[in-house]
Amino acid sequence: MKLKTVQVRMFRNFLNSSEVKIDEKVTCLVGKNESGKSAFLNALWRLNPARISPTFSIPDHYPAWLEKKHRIEGINQKEVTPIEVSLEWEPADVKLIEKKFGPGVVTAGGALRLRMDYDNQYIWESGCNEGQALRNFLDKHSLPSDATAEYATLSDFDVLKIRLDEDVSKNSERAEDLKLFSNAQAALKTLLGKNESFDDAIWELAEPRIPKFFYFADYSKLPYSVKIQRVLKDSNLDEAETTARALLKLGGTEDEYMLTPDYERRKRELENVANVLTDDVNKYWSQNPDLRVQPDITQRTEKTNQGQQSVLDEMKLRIWDNRHSLSLPFTDHSTGFQWFFSFLAAFSEYDHRDPPVVILLDEPAVGLHAKAQADFLRFIEERLAKRCQVIYTTHSPFMVQPGKLERVRLVEDHGKDEGAILSSDVLTRDRDTLFPLQGALGYDLVQHLFIAENNVVVEGTSDYAYLKLISDFLASKSRTSLDPKWSIIPVGGADLIPTFVALLGNHLKVTVLVDSRKEGNQRLERMAKDGYLEKQRIILVGDVLGRRTGDIEDLFEIDEYLDLYNRAFEKTVTADDLTGNDPIIARIARFEGVERFDHGRPADVLLREREAILSRLSENTLKRFEELFKRINNTLGK
Repeated sequence: MKLKTVQVRMFRNFLNSSEVKIDEKVTCLVGKNESGKSAFLNALWRLNPARISPTFSIPDHYPAWLEKKHRIEGINQKEVTPIEVSLEWEPADVKLIEKKFGPGVVTAGGALRLRMDYDNQYIWESGCNEGQALRNFLDKHSLPSDATAEYATLSDFDVLKIRLDEDVSKNSERAEDLKLFSNAQAALKTLLGKNESFDDAIWELAEPRIPKFFYFADYSKLPYSVKIQRVLKDSNLDEAETTARALLKLGGTEDEYMLTPDYERRKRELENVANVLTDDVNKYWSQNPDLRVQPDITQRTEKTNQGQQSVLDEMKLRIWDNRHSLSLPFTDHSTGFQWFFSFLAAFSEYDHRDPPVVILLDEPAVGLHAKAQADFLRFIEERLAKRCQVIYTTHSPFMVQPGKLERVRLVEDHGKDEGAILSSDVLTRDRDTLFPLQGALGYDLVQHLFIAENNVVVEGTSDYAYLKLISDFLASKSRTSLDPKWSIIPVGGADLIPTFVALLGNHLKVTVLVDSRKEGNQRLERMAKDGYLEKQRIILVGDVLGRRTGDIEDLFEIDEYLDLYNRAFEKTVTADDLTGNDPIIARIARFEGVERFDHGRPADVLLREREAILSRLSENTLKRFEELFKRINNTLGK
């Protein structure tokens, strides 16, 4: 199953936050210290923990300023559900359910709603279609013809069970009917097994498929010295010792090898472990590629009271630095390296778990240099997010990906009346909360663009190519072009334009060029209303075309854009092939039977063959672009 939404209630500084959507790969929680980021992860972790088993506790977790008040008011706090999630059924889950209950039982978009109360009990709603499951059952098991119509009206298995019991009793003297009812009754018992209901049977299938939550924080780091026998044999371990156990078991290391009195055998096993971890360290730790994991062991054997031999030994973890030709205790290295190495060791236990775990990282890489934080983001993308969903908290600009701001959720504490709030809307007035996003976006822009005083923000690189190339061409003909004061900034998609404006619009002079859509640009309009952007600085392509909808590609004559498209994709689409009056890219996609195509490839054709193509553009196309440039230029200085 995949985690879709989370809602936290009455947990620490959360009162009744709204349901927050979780990205299918990576979700980044950004907020100030004490805003509620860690509380959110802690509540989610307790739903189904992968490592040690923390529980919900009213004295420890119920909002302190409300706990006594609600108790006096008679609220049964044990029934309060501090965590609720929706889990989307994935193909493997659907296959498992439909193997038992038949097709159509898992509805499209259906999800398991799962809650846990302060009594640490699960409450769930499967979201599955019991009526369809019942119809599938009746289709497979024949009943007397005079009972078929009545049974077809039943909607749940509880009623079916009662009716079958009644009909078996009533038809004891009608052998053929009794046989059919009895067969169906036996099949129903087999189908449900020990479960009392359809929901219970679904839960029996679902519970092993619910993802576990792997939580990792600073206190989960490896210690320098580990008592091997205790870590491998004792079940009552803390977070650091649990990480050490994962390290000892890395690569399938067997307990008997680690506990054998044979020093050489154990030493070889530890070296095998070190080799596995060193490969990952070298791949994702660019700060010093000359480090090598070097575990060492001490050993002392003594006789027990029963006359048997007992091995008392410790693993001491050292890191060899080839750059400086020395080794140091693990804990003498930087806190950032300790965190990164410890996480690699801890996660190795769950790297290939099925179903995959959901990874919860509390302030990861906080001790790392900015470049090392970028390495860790790469590690998340390349290693973790390919199998597992990742949710991490941060207040570092370098742990926010500017090109993927849709993954960001802001966390703010609104005080005792509202509690902590999670939101994907960046229209917050709290500058401290926004700082990591502003820093990330600003750093990215500095790395890639020179920001001028006046900026035209566009959706993507194809928009940039069309505006830049055609403006330069028109300028060479002494016709209307973009004023040279403008800097064109592609931000990576229409959905990211409001985010860009909200974060940097107050610091830069920004004019926004967007395609005109049926659904409008409500977020931009709301930003203009709230004072983030002057309304006259929002330029819609549809206004230039004199129609409600339109993309920048519609500024070209149809045959001219189709020429770019056909060259890019080696097609032979003609205007007669297209239907409708909506934007050209929508008509092409409909004709090709695809949801969308790469809009950048036709722009690449224009870029590569600009001299030949620009000279052939029609007067109508050039006039449309001139009108667009005139509208943009009119916003200069406003």
